[in-house]
Amino acid sequence: MPSRTRRTLLAATLAASCLASTAWAQAPAFPAKPVTLYTAFSIGSGPDVVLRILGQELSKVWKQPVVIENRPGGGGFIALEAVGKLPADGYALLQLDSEHVSALPHLYKSRHYVTLEKFDLVAPLFYTPFMIAVSSKSPWKNVADLVNAAKTKPDNLTYGSWFVGSPGHLGGEWLASLTGTQMIHVPYKEVSQLYTAVANGEVDWAFGTIPSTRPVYDSGKLRYLAIAAPRRNAQYPDVPTVAEAGGPAELDVNSIVSLLAPKGIPAGVRDKIYTDVTTVLADPAIRKRFETFAFEPLDWPLAQLRQRLDAKSVTYEKLIENARISLD
Repeated sequence: MPSRTRRTLLAATLAASCLASTAWAQAPAFPAKPVTLYTAFSIGSGPDVVLRILGQELSKVWKQPVVIENRPGGGGFIALEAVGKLPADGYALLQLDSEHVSALPHLYKSRHYVTLEKFDLVAPLFYTPFMIAVSSKSPWKNVADLVNAAKTKPDNLTYGSWFVGSPGHLGGEWLASLTGTQMIHVPYKEVSQLYTAVANGEVDWAFGTIPSTRPVYDSGKLRYLAIAAPRRNAQYPDVPTVAEAGGPAELDVNSIVSLLAPKGIPAGVRDKIYTDVTTVLADPAIRKRFETFAFEPLDWPLAQLRQRLDAKSVTYEKLIENARISLD
């Protein structure tokens, strides 16, 4: 009798497997209708512009319209909550940076919102490093000068960022932690206000991406002390790394931007999107357009992407806890 029961269960399992395989085989190839790429970034921002470039190219590959929907604000929650309610079928994808993924759960602890419990990684998009920017009138010539000034006058130096919990804010906390210094964080509502404030000496320094600082830098009012990365940037080869400028070599302030889907996307659909996105980003003409923003297109396997985001989460958790930062 037990043997017959096992045979019955095996037959039922095989039948279900065959039905699932048949259903998959009969399902229309992805995509069979327009795809919407949502983004937590505002219209005209660097991530928005390059997402539109990607969308145009994917529409050619997929022979389907690719629509861009901007849902900025709310620390990323406007986009997260809107897209998280949509079907996990690959037709709704969300562009987020590593801070939406790795810092947000620690900044909003009372919400118990862990991004990667609600979304699946689908494809890496690009990496962007951050520069340490000061006024062109600043007496500091390198990062060692900045750190020495912070040690000489604790709680007197100021650094700005575009909001509490931003990479610029957390990067400043990281620099302070690594050097045993204390500096005052000054948040601004607009990126343009921030770098004008640095140029005018209203705040002493700030982290910034190349595209966000470039207008003020090109006007001659900003100077880069260093790039917070392991290697120099090809567009600014004369700007040293933090380590080369006398700062802590561990300081690596960057943002990783990815595409995600609501949790449960079919593996076959995810794999197709990953392959098509990374193929588009490998095109030299597309890479050239990304270089305009100093964005480095990525082709990391999803396991490597997850590893990098998890490592960021560990770093951010410690920084946020030690600095007692909360957005609840």
